[in-house]
Amino acid sequence: MNIKTHNSFFLVFLFVLFNSFHGSISDLDSLILGCGTENTAKDADGRNWEPDTKYINEENSVSVRAQYQDPSLISETPYMTARIFTSKVTYKFPVKPKKRYWLRLHFYPSVYGSNNAEESYFNVIANDLTLLKNFSTSLTCKSLTQAYVMREYTLAPSASNSLGLTFEPTLGFAFVNGIELILVPELFDTVSVMGFSDQTLDAKTTNMQTMYRLNVGGQYISPTNDSGLTRTWYDDYPYLYGAQSGVSIEASPNVNIDYKKVPTFAAPTDVYRTARSMGGTKEMNLNYNLTWVFQQIDPNYMYLVRLHFCDFKYAKPNEIVFNIFLNNQTAQSGADVVGWSGGKAVPTYKDYVVYVTDGKGDEELWVAVNPATETKPEYYDAIVNGIEIFKMEAKKNLAGPNPKPSEMLAKNEQQQKTFQSKKNHAQVIGGAIGGVVSIGIVAALCIAIYQRKKRYTSIDSHTSSWLPIYGNSHTTASKSAISGKSTASSHLSATAQGRCRRFSFMEMKKATKSFDEANVIGVGGFGKVYKGIIDVGTKVAIKRSNPSSEQGVHEFQTEIEMLSELRHKHLVSLIGFCEEDNEMCLVYDYMALGTLREHLYKGNKPHLSWKRRLELCIGAAKGLHYLHTGAKWTIIHRDVKTTNILLDEHWVAKVSDFGLSKTGPDMSTGHVSTVVKGSFGYLDPEYFQRQQLTEKSDVYSFGVVLFEVLCARPALNPSLPKEQVSLADWALHCQKKGTLEDIIDPTLKGKIHPESMKKFADTAEKCLSDHGMDRPTLNDILWNLEFSLQLQENMDGSSHSSKRGGETSSEDGSVRHQNMAKHYNNLSLGSDSELGSDDTSGQNSTAIFSQIVNPRGR
Repeated sequence: MNIKTHNSFFLVFLFVLFNSFHGSISDLDSLILGCGTENTAKDADGRNWEPDTKYINEENSVSVRAQYQDPSLISETPYMTARIFTSKVTYKFPVKPKKRYWLRLHFYPSVYGSNNAEESYFNVIANDLTLLKNFSTSLTCKSLTQAYVMREYTLAPSASNSLGLTFEPTLGFAFVNGIELILVPELFDTVSVMGFSDQTLDAKTTNMQTMYRLNVGGQYISPTNDSGLTRTWYDDYPYLYGAQSGVSIEASPNVNIDYKKVPTFAAPTDVYRTARSMGGTKEMNLNYNLTWVFQQIDPNYMYLVRLHFCDFKYAKPNEIVFNIFLNNQTAQSGADVVGWSGGKAVPTYKDYVVYVTDGKGDEELWVAVNPATETKPEYYDAIVNGIEIFKMEAKKNLAGPNPKPSEMLAKNEQQQKTFQSKKNHAQVIGGAIGGVVSIGIVAALCIAIYQRKKRYTSIDSHTSSWLPIYGNSHTTASKSAISGKSTASSHLSATAQGRCRRFSFMEMKKATKSFDEANVIGVGGFGKVYKGIIDVGTKVAIKRSNPSSEQGVHEFQTEIEMLSELRHKHLVSLIGFCEEDNEMCLVYDYMALGTLREHLYKGNKPHLSWKRRLELCIGAAKGLHYLHTGAKWTIIHRDVKTTNILLDEHWVAKVSDFGLSKTGPDMSTGHVSTVVKGSFGYLDPEYFQRQQLTEKSDVYSFGVVLFEVLCARPALNPSLPKEQVSLADWALHCQKKGTLEDIIDPTLKGKIHPESMKKFADTAEKCLSDHGMDRPTLNDILWNLEFSLQLQENMDGSSHSSKRGGETSSEDGSVRHQNMAKHYNNLSLGSDSELGSDDTSGQNSTAIFSQIVNPRGR
């Protein structure tokens, strides 16, 4: 063997030895503990959770299993078991001196034996660092509308070879479900503090709490796909602010990410392969900031904001240059990603420290970018690939106050208590137990039942357990098992498959030009929606499931089963589906004019007239009315919102997205008991509290849509003062105060007939009644909307009447009411003449409401 061969062999041997050694060290230095468990168990990501018994004195604690598994828990491990502490107890963990660690604490506030998490408040201290103080997991989860919560900390290197993690009850008991202690490389360096040009902060010696970690422009990244550091990265869309949200872009498959400026553990490749840019229109980009808003930020702390960049489109400096702002302060002028990194597809990141003061409105952190014009770049654009935000310790403290539930949630809870107190439970419970129980026991049982329901109420959400949910409304849904995709169609009924065309995946690729990003026309919980062409010229919309999406197999099946049986002018038609090679696609009629929302405020569309808005609301109401009364069984949509009302090229409104819909042959009980799903801002408070879904839940959501149409603003806008965040609450407040005209779309002022406005607003107000029994039916809503349209047409001079002496000669109002009511009561929306009808001529007397009320048709 020559020397060269010997050296090569020796180097290979060392490489193998190093990797083996490195792997074993990594395993030894990572503790993933299921608290209270007796045996090793795997979570949904396939990670092993070991028992925690060897790190704690079991005499001072007890292991208990939760009495109830919330449906939104994507994994039983580690949340269904807990270690309970009734006195101060400390875990002892071995650590390497002068090394940085992730510390993650998992909590699931449930009932553990006789211990109710609603009565639990406690402190958590790591050595001498206070992580949580008087912490309530119940209040935190209620505020975030989540079933569980996780807190992640990055512990600075210390000289000690052990970590003491202390749980100390301040009221009731303390508990924890899971603990992770992960050895990580040093991630930080010295950073300048914004606003203090001469002040720097040594982040290498600072303890921090992770507040947010976002894959900007991309999808959810699980801990097992994160460069070995087991971080979780979330979609940035819920945190975007304003009507302009930029565009998501993705590197082409032939682009290789070159980590020559940053270590590979800085962020996963998937973070650097996707980004959000402002778009390709110079004039538009110069007139807005691409902005993210982060709330529940504790004041009087410094925050380290890390922005990740990787320009995989341009290769030369000064092609795109932009400014970066944090809380309206300039963090960076003239940011040039290629100039920083030295080339195309080379990742880099920048750290900034901002101090958040204690003042009104300062519980937020804003990140914004816009094009810089000083250097006259070739393109006026900006990009961001990832955002991480860390709270930095202050005087050995990272604890913040318990969050307060939103005003809407608090109001709903108070209403529920009032509602419960008014109900006569004595008859029901008294009959069940033979009439021998005293009134006092009955009352106690009622309270117990209400508290139990309140504990178990949750919103299915695959959102970060440290991230609050706000910003743009998103459909919430439990994460489906992606591994089941390949058998999705096998669970469809033969009837459903027979009614739908089955496409091959090659047909889907051909229709969308291999899912070209230029063909993306929308993004939802299920995945991206592409414009496509099939059968030599037929335009379609193709919804492709994303493996990391919040919706999955169940929604895929529900959509096909539902829409295969439904054919109605005001429902989006399903053409077919594709289920092949772990891919799921749904193919719909193409809706050329997009969503109702983008014509109101989420796009650069011409302003809609009041008459047009009424017509669109009437169309959507007809679709919902058919679901409730015209189909074989009652169908409750469960996700009515302006993004799920689509418009075709003829301005016909069609209800879409049936992935969350519920149906059943027997609605004699008046409701379906089910876990809460839907979109924030549109959720029926009665359904939210009681988990009892009725068709009146759709009515509530539609009431929010009506006010959205009138006011041209989102259902939730966290940038507004607290009393105005919820459109439903604010519109009702203004309606009762008589100031509703102050908040309507400015483009409509002076153009709405006062009586038309009054009828419309009264209808929307009734839809938002606290209790379902007080809300109108879709039949009533249609009647009122048609009447509101008639009133508006009289003002516009387009009604079917003649003018004499300057006055309109038409039916008396009361007579018109009677005639319209007669028409509605005699009309069956489930008739064959309505199904699949595209006739808008007004000649078919059984076709649609508007044609009966207005013989000219629309």
